[in-house]
Amino acid sequence: MIQIKSDAAVAAMRTAGRITGEALYLGGQAVKDGVSTKHIDDIIRHHIEKCGAKPSFLGYGGFPGSACISINDEVIHGIPSKDRIIHNGDIVSIDVGAFIGGYHGDSACTFLCGQVSEEAKTLVKATEEAFYKGVAFAVAGNRLGDIGSAIHEHVMTYGFDVVREYVGHGVGRNLHEDPEVPNYGHPGHGVRLYKNMVIAIEPMVTAGSHEVRVGKDGWLVTTRDHSLASHYEHTVLITDGEPVLLTKI
Repeated sequence: MIQIKSDAAVAAMRTAGRITGEALYLGGQAVKDGVSTKHIDDIIRHHIEKCGAKPSFLGYGGFPGSACISINDEVIHGIPSKDRIIHNGDIVSIDVGAFIGGYHGDSACTFLCGQVSEEAKTLVKATEEAFYKGVAFAVAGNRLGDIGSAIHEHVMTYGFDVVREYVGHGVGRNLHEDPEVPNYGHPGHGVRLYKNMVIAIEPMVTAGSHEVRVGKDGWLVTTRDHSLASHYEHTVLITDGEPVLLTKI
């Protein structure tokens, strides 16, 4: 069931979103050659807990980290590890959530480590651009298909594609709520948007095939053809006018 948030809930989600955005920013600042993904996870966890919140992902379905940190052909759900070292030329997707006051925030971004390939730069740029193409349609009265279509069409102009098996979602008292928010679709189709709905819009874009597979740990999702992948996400409040990015700082 889709939850329409009260004004009080929206206020609480602004706090959760701010903490989430701050933690993501700090994680991104720590992306450097020779750094472990566990080190970045520790920075993120420390900030969230310092703010009186809890990492949304820690323990979620048994996930052992405070953030999902995925590198190069890893799309999502990378488990932080002291043995997983970031190197110059890598692209690093960090996905973060914070829970406070009964509500969650959820945000992700792909960061560049040092000198990366032109393909990697273009992929990360296209992913962020696609998010903003989609979020422009996140207005009361529109439909989810308007968002997904705008995202997919923009990605395809670069010759890239979007992952089908994993999509955006509603956010609120639960980290994942209805409705699902695909990064593809048809204009004028899908769930209608209403004021005070809150959704996570999160393009997951691949440089090659959109097909993915889940690793042996049951979490890590990689591209099947090992092409690069990029991820960009904000928690978005639907209004009668401009959408509000609750996790943008």
